[in-house]
Amino acid sequence: QVLLAESGGGLVQAGGSLRLSCAASQQTSGRHAVGWFRQGPGKEREFVAAINWRADSTYYADAVRGRFTISRDNAKATVYLEMNSLKPEDTAIYYCAAGSFAKVAGAYNSWGQGTQLTVSS
Repeated sequence: QVLLAESGGGLVQAGGSLRLSCAASQQTSGRHAVGWFRQGPGKEREFVAAINWRADSTYYADAVRGRFTISRDNAKATVYLEMNSLKPEDTAIYYCAAGSFAKVAGAYNSWGQGTQLTVSS
């Protein structure tokens, strides 16, 4: 069973930066991709970014393009989400998920418990 654990969330001021990590409990070479999703207060879950494990191809949501960067460390089986120029609108619980390389939640079949990001104004 593949278990994912997000970390790195916290409180940051608007305009600041933070990096989230998503670590797998076992080797993730059998997974095609890891995606990041977020769910803000009273909002639906939305796609943030995704990376293909083997090809190093990436997807980004328009709302974060140019500000967020997704990357991976194959040896550590860890995916990162570097977030810059943060806005209060980025406040949400961030989830990582493993599955097929896509921009929709339905393509992913393994999810972490989430890590909270709060951006203060």
